[in-house]
Amino acid sequence: MKYMFRNDYSFGAHPKVLEAVCAVNLEGNWGYGDDGYTAKAKDRIREVCGCPDAMVEFLVGGTQTNVVACSFLLKPWEAAICPDSGHLNGHEVGAFEATGHKILPVTVGGDGKITPDMLNPVVERHQDPHLTKPGLVYISNATENGTVYTKAELTALYRRCQELGLLLFVDGARLGAALTSDANDLTLPEFAHLCDAFYIGGTKNGAMFGEALVITRPELTDGFFRMKKRMGAVMEKGWIQGVMFQALFTDDLYFQMARHANEMAARLQDGLKAKGWTLWVESPTNQVFATVPNDVKPQIDVVCDYEDWCPYDETHTVVRFVTCFHTSQEDVDGLLAALPDLH
Repeated sequence: MKYMFRNDYSFGAHPKVLEAVCAVNLEGNWGYGDDGYTAKAKDRIREVCGCPDAMVEFLVGGTQTNVVACSFLLKPWEAAICPDSGHLNGHEVGAFEATGHKILPVTVGGDGKITPDMLNPVVERHQDPHLTKPGLVYISNATENGTVYTKAELTALYRRCQELGLLLFVDGARLGAALTSDANDLTLPEFAHLCDAFYIGGTKNGAMFGEALVITRPELTDGFFRMKKRMGAVMEKGWIQGVMFQALFTDDLYFQMARHANEMAARLQDGLKAKGWTLWVESPTNQVFATVPNDVKPQIDVVCDYEDWCPYDETHTVVRFVTCFHTSQEDVDGLLAALPDLH
């Protein structure tokens, strides 16, 4: 048996999400998100975020959301400050730069986080009007390395952004994993009030596809739908996203799935350590990173689909295992039993 731990979108959708879509499949609804299901889903997201005046818009995937939102929030001559490991910088094939905006990457540590003191030098270096002006800070929660921002960290970062006249945008592709992590001390409403815009990732947490973009400040939202349409990001069958996100935020399903994925990842991480594996980082979310000898990798290939993350040195590679709503305890224990001991 080969186990699937490559990512958190290898499987379709939670049965309750599929059931909700099937229930209205042939009902007939207005397109482009002008339907009742989408309206109710938006209201529900405003409610759970504690942001009654926020704009909520649905998009298909993470890259699309990052590019549309960040390019919309910036003036044409402004740039985004981003961790060098951030998805916007490292995994989106220049999609954001193709809109005419520049990324100003900053080198971050193994936790993948931007700190307030990293911002000032970038802003100071770009005072010359012949250079792009930093206008936005892009971060991810959870980060690309599986870590999460604490309340103190996010508060300090947002305050510094405000002092420097920068917007703070949070990539929430794995926001569910972040907010249900044992390392997290933020509620969703607290989190929502510590940034200017963010999104709630559905693709990586039990939806067929879809992200819910939330811009918390109404004065930043004028014209967003036109921008969304201009960039090919408006779904004709937008009601499907409305139905899915209603299901995700019924009976705490969204957070139940994320919490389960985190628990399975913790079980896997503890099991790997017991087998003598070296962790690259201690991740409190649903991504597990381990440093393995290259000559061991063929043994892993036989039993598991995973991802090569990055080279560690000439003889070792960092590999990543990811859990999701569908990962079972039996999957984790079976994989651990099949993997070699590295003591």
